[in-house]
Amino acid sequence: MWRRLRRWLLWTLGGLVALSVLSVLLLRYIPPVSSAFIVHAYVTAWSKGDWGWRAQHHWTPYEAISPYVKIAVIASEDQKFPAHYGFDLDQIDHALEERESGRRVRGASTISQQVAKNLYLWPGQSFLRKGVEAYLTVLLETFWSKRRILEMYVNLAEFGPGIYGVGAAAPRFFGHAPARITPAEGALLAAVLPSPTHLKVDRPSAYVQRRVQEILAQEAALGGIGYLKKVEGEPPQSAIAKPASNRRRGSG
Repeated sequence: MWRRLRRWLLWTLGGLVALSVLSVLLLRYIPPVSSAFIVHAYVTAWSKGDWGWRAQHHWTPYEAISPYVKIAVIASEDQKFPAHYGFDLDQIDHALEERESGRRVRGASTISQQVAKNLYLWPGQSFLRKGVEAYLTVLLETFWSKRRILEMYVNLAEFGPGIYGVGAAAPRFFGHAPARITPAEGALLAAVLPSPTHLKVDRPSAYVQRRVQEILAQEAALGGIGYLKKVEGEPPQSAIAKPASNRRRGSG
């Protein structure tokens, strides 16, 4: 019985690994129709009896997205994005130090980790979820380009309650296409990412307005939209840059 159980577990684990690799390979070329976080939002709304709730989500290709959105999320969320292989070890060390000292723990998730979480996993904190997230992050970094990871991130991130991706956020908040987003608008979208249900793009608090100015300054320190060349073509080894300053990270 134990032999059969072990064999079944090995086959199940092997099947899950093969399925995850196949999914990552397909999504390297095919836009996802949804994400795990969007599905979770539907389930949450329906469990409360809100059967009319609908997510706003429209996929937008990389070329049709303003560079000011891309550089804003990098400056705000993950300034070492072109250089690392999915994990920012320095930020992880800082987060562990804060935890040990009893201070509020900063988010240490990279853009790659957040894509893995938003696309495949569920909200919340647990060692199981973080372990699966780490495995999926390695797959994304192995089979996708940095450009694809960034494209997926700005298409899946929640910029407001039920508003997923820049394709839905740009017309909703600014009244125009994602390609026309200005530097200030891109920084405003990035400023609400730590908590899009509490921080508002259309009603920015003093904190959000201050974050917009910080993000714009961080973009300038990185070299502006020229920094995106390190995402779009050059190998990661040539993209090492010193972070402009301390930045917020997605909780995860």
